[in-house]
Amino acid sequence: MSQNDIIDFSALEKELKAAVESESKYQRENQAKLRAVSQGVDYDQFRGLVLTSHLKPLDKKDRDGAPRKQPWNPVAPGN
Repeated sequence: MSQNDIIDFSALEKELKAAVESESKYQRENQAKLRAVSQGVDYDQFRGLVLTSHLKPLDKKDRDGAPRKQPWNPVAPGN
């Protein structure tokens, strides 16, 4: 076997991971762009939506489980 016939699998894996991440980022940002256009936002809001497209909302399990000391709206009736 010559030096040209040897496949560097670690480099190939890194390249594949980078390509998958790039495609995922493209799809995520494109979906954010389409949502922003359908909402009819101005440029600053459009840019903000695209730049924050990687953020995800928190789940209940993501909270630290400690009881809340501050209600959401202390002035609302019933609090």
